[in-house]
Amino acid sequence: MTNTGSVSRDLASSLVVFLVAIPLCLGIAIASGVPAAMGLISGIVGGLVVGVLAGSPLQVSGPAAGLAVIVFGFVEQHGIAMLGPVLLVVGLLQIVAGFLRIGSWFRAISPAVVHGMLAGIGILIILGQIHVLMGAKPAAGGIENVTAIDESVSRLTGTNVTNEAVALLVGLIALLAMVCWEKFRPKSLSLVPGALVGVAAATILTIRLELPIARVDVPASLVDSISFPTAGNFAQLVQPGIILMTLMIAVIASAETLLSAAAVDRMHDGERTRFNKELFAQGVGNGLCGLLGALPITGVIVRSSANIQAGARTRTSAILHGVWILALVALLPGVLGMVPLTALAAVLLVTGWRLISLHHVRHLFEHHGLVPVGIWAVTVAMVVLQDLLVGVALGLALSILEILPYLRRKLVIRHAEVDNEIHVRLRGAVTCKDVPAILSTFEGLPDGRKVNIIGKHLFYIDHTSAETISEWLRRETKSGRNIEIHPPRAARHPRLKPLFARFSAEVA
Repeated sequence: MTNTGSVSRDLASSLVVFLVAIPLCLGIAIASGVPAAMGLISGIVGGLVVGVLAGSPLQVSGPAAGLAVIVFGFVEQHGIAMLGPVLLVVGLLQIVAGFLRIGSWFRAISPAVVHGMLAGIGILIILGQIHVLMGAKPAAGGIENVTAIDESVSRLTGTNVTNEAVALLVGLIALLAMVCWEKFRPKSLSLVPGALVGVAAATILTIRLELPIARVDVPASLVDSISFPTAGNFAQLVQPGIILMTLMIAVIASAETLLSAAAVDRMHDGERTRFNKELFAQGVGNGLCGLLGALPITGVIVRSSANIQAGARTRTSAILHGVWILALVALLPGVLGMVPLTALAAVLLVTGWRLISLHHVRHLFEHHGLVPVGIWAVTVAMVVLQDLLVGVALGLALSILEILPYLRRKLVIRHAEVDNEIHVRLRGAVTCKDVPAILSTFEGLPDGRKVNIIGKHLFYIDHTSAETISEWLRRETKSGRNIEIHPPRAARHPRLKPLFARFSAEVA
């Protein structure tokens, strides 16, 4: 494709991503318990700054639903002013991690834990946004939101039609419009996002009927929303609770970004992600968000997939989407001020449902058995019933227990050229601690050569390593590389044989 053709595709893609991003920037800010302007600033930084520096050319960054619950709880406990200093430290940690080249280690986190964490967050978002849908304020935790449902429902009825009932009706119309559009939209309008249709329908209805429901509060000037951290704020960073929260945001934001980048790589045949560079770019973006008093950002799969489906070719699309957000906020802030909060709650209900993604549970069960599914279920339950940190920590502990019997068997990787082909021999047990070594070996192989992966002397592969190998096989096969799989001579673990059968099917 010519440069002119690439520019035109990137321009069109940027408009699609912009339309997807606006409702999400607003909705995630509301779900985080902060002013809507903070989400818009993060969206602008994700486009203009991270888009320029990114190691993943087609990934789009911005405020993420996966961090909304964490931020909500943090703001409730420590106040909104402390979010800026925390994000500055988060950004510095990500920059250092990028320089130390530990981006691949984040991919060693068990998929069962990551998807369990996201599913738990999705449930918490749904439980909170149900209250916003009814014109009420959500509580900080999942249990509290469940117990408060009766109170929110009681406000729907009265001698006359209550404002809460009107808000619920508008929100349900937005939700119905989104779901129907996603299911029945015409092919010629396939790039128009359902979230935009739902928000537009609710906004037009609210304005035309002059409905007395809460709307988004957007300042006349975005500059007025910028709040720089103070020396007093930085002094509070030494508190143990804040230190723990800072580390948690840094790890989760980095893991979500790099997992999203890996998913994005599977969607296109272009340039692959440079994970450490992407981590550095996210660090710069989060540091700037902290300085400006905005929300944390990550690479976001919803915007990134929209970007690829719309035909983006380069990082220009991600950068331009930031330009369009800035232009809208600077030139037409009143338009955003017309959007009812209940419409954004409907957007987040759909987003939360997508985070739960039962497809991943089926995948884990079909390919790896009950143990990873159990880890997923425990992580989900503890995230919802306790808190995110407890859920993730327990999920990681169970993941380590799963591989504990095999840690004494060291993985040995050997690769050599034989008759112009590359032979990669794996011996021992492959566990999540070996993911960086596997990635370094596989991604460092010369392009265009046939690869023989020989696992005749393998004893075990855990589900994290298996998914890593599977992703590489699918990506390389799609790019045209010839790969041949040689299974173990004797299956010392019952899941080895079906795993190698799956690997062989993926390269067939």
